[in-house]
Amino acid sequence: MTLDLFVAVVILALVFDFINGFHDAANSIATIVSTRVLTPLQAVFWAAFFNFLAFYIFHLHVADTVSKTVDTSAITLYVIMAGLLAAITWNLITWYFGIPSSSSHTLIGGFAGGAMAHAGFSVVKMAKIWPILLFIVAAPFIGMVVSYFNSIVMLHICKNSHPQKAEKWFRRLQLISSAAFSLGHGGNDAQKVMGIIGAAMLVNGNIKSLAELPQWVVVACYVAIGSGTLFGGWRIVKTMGSKITKLTAFEGVASEAAGAVTLFATGSLGIPVSTTHTITGSIIGVGLAKRISAVRWGVTVKLFWAWIITIPISAVFALGFYHLIHLFVP
Repeated sequence: MTLDLFVAVVILALVFDFINGFHDAANSIATIVSTRVLTPLQAVFWAAFFNFLAFYIFHLHVADTVSKTVDTSAITLYVIMAGLLAAITWNLITWYFGIPSSSSHTLIGGFAGGAMAHAGFSVVKMAKIWPILLFIVAAPFIGMVVSYFNSIVMLHICKNSHPQKAEKWFRRLQLISSAAFSLGHGGNDAQKVMGIIGAAMLVNGNIKSLAELPQWVVVACYVAIGSGTLFGGWRIVKTMGSKITKLTAFEGVASEAAGAVTLFATGSLGIPVSTTHTITGSIIGVGLAKRISAVRWGVTVKLFWAWIITIPISAVFALGFYHLIHLFVP
């Protein structure tokens, strides 16, 4: 039964990774689709390719952080399964309603909730959780500030350029900025699932430390998130690409470049931030560079509340799933 449970956990983890890919595809492609630099189909292939390319670039700092968010003694396969089921459920709910919530935070909330159901609140390592909670606010703020200054600097550089010629160049540059953001997305989000599978393998006795994580786990996670991206998340693309502020290729470059810088910096520090929050903040920043009224603040406030409730709701879901699993799985 332990082997069957372990296999089920790995499958659920890859299912979550796949859902994460199409749920968060909007992060990588919303701007490039809304500016019509690429068609939706071209954009998801573009993003999927660079999601997978991240496999060859990033170290496993984020995976290590995720696997250590709860005390090792409190991790069981039941805990991990409950967390994954909670994360999958919340991701599907928010995808259905077109809410760009954080797949990262729902996974961490679910993992913590499952552990609490098993051994109480004390097993949650708040030293690991606090930086994650801090970056719920910090990541979009950093993205917003960087994209604002990107916009100001680029406007100054291009102030004497012919509008049509400048637009042509920004459409080309957006291919690069979108690729960079997709790399950051792949390096950040796929690693979270590697951390969960790594925790399952530690519990099951397959490995003794995350440094021994088999190569097939890394490849499988990147393939899953890349494949999910190919399916797109069109409801969320609509929210991200048009409902926050109207975007041009110029603004697409500014926001995606800011998002990529933020993801690369936090990834190198091993902080599992939300790519959703990061790009949303970056899009707000380019809107502010035009004028405050260019940002649709009503939509933004709703997104902010969705971010705040994601971790606690995922934890509550995991509590429920943990007890349900024990009713049906011996």
